[in-house]
Amino acid sequence: MFVRAVGGRIAVVLVGLALVGCAPVEEGAAEGRAAGAPGGRWSSCVEVAPETTTVGFMVTAPDGGALPRLDDGFTPVAVVVCGQETQQRPDGGQDRVLTERRAEEVDGLTAALRLADEPPTNGLCTRELSVAPWLVLVDADGRWVRPGLPLDRCGKLRSEVRDALAALPMTTVSTRTVAELVSAEAAAAGCSQDWKDTIALETETTVNPGVPREALPAPLPTGRQIRLCVYEVRKSEPGTGSFVHGTVLTPQRSAAIGRALREAGPVRVCTEQASRFALLWATTGEDPQTYVELDGCHRVMVVRGDGSVPAQGDAALAELIDER
Repeated sequence: MFVRAVGGRIAVVLVGLALVGCAPVEEGAAEGRAAGAPGGRWSSCVEVAPETTTVGFMVTAPDGGALPRLDDGFTPVAVVVCGQETQQRPDGGQDRVLTERRAEEVDGLTAALRLADEPPTNGLCTRELSVAPWLVLVDADGRWVRPGLPLDRCGKLRSEVRDALAALPMTTVSTRTVAELVSAEAAAAGCSQDWKDTIALETETTVNPGVPREALPAPLPTGRQIRLCVYEVRKSEPGTGSFVHGTVLTPQRSAAIGRALREAGPVRVCTEQASRFALLWATTGEDPQTYVELDGCHRVMVVRGDGSVPAQGDAALAELIDER
């Protein structure tokens, strides 16, 4: 696959496959795509197609198929593919990068691109989102066209085009960082860069202040190393936190935090929104996940596979957790 989507759990994450939208194709970028009407000389993905620098940029097969088809009067000598991928940095962090790749000897690809669409089927088709590469063909004078892509019976890219692209020895011309996905600090702590603000999201519908609650389950599993990750809630995206700091707790600190958590009482009436929260979770990834608001209402929530239990923390617990 030449254009990949970002994905992960907010746990982060990440780049597993994330949900992304399709970046709009700018009118200016469409000029020169018509058959027999090449654009100017090819320069770069960034200059010709600035939409490819958008985080999560992708092209669907139907969008690619709607472009004008390659004209017999245009003779390609190279193909350029603009795409995005996740790239690991030496410091442990991850970036989303725009890649520009080029290949010569494109006769096989050219023949595949001149195929017609297959007639739509009345049979069954898989329903996953079908993506396509953002590519241009370049002639001997450096002029370029972005050709329409032939589709199969299910409205996906024809296999002949996929096979022809896969057979090309692509050379990376350039890369450009689009966004940082995971910082070096988050990677070193073993924390995700982003995480959902579970307390804020769940307490809106599940918490009844002042009502006796069930016994708080063990907030930290016994005999396990505990990872602490602290997040700041994004003002532009309520319900999501961005990594601030994190570490694996020493046994002594873990025991102290565990004692303080077990002393938490019933949730009090409070409507103040926390700006920071912490996640405490065994490094082995087993339940429970324990969330603590570090300001605001200072609520606590222990989340297990069978549900969540809220409790009331305080400033002293927040200070114990938030120290570096």
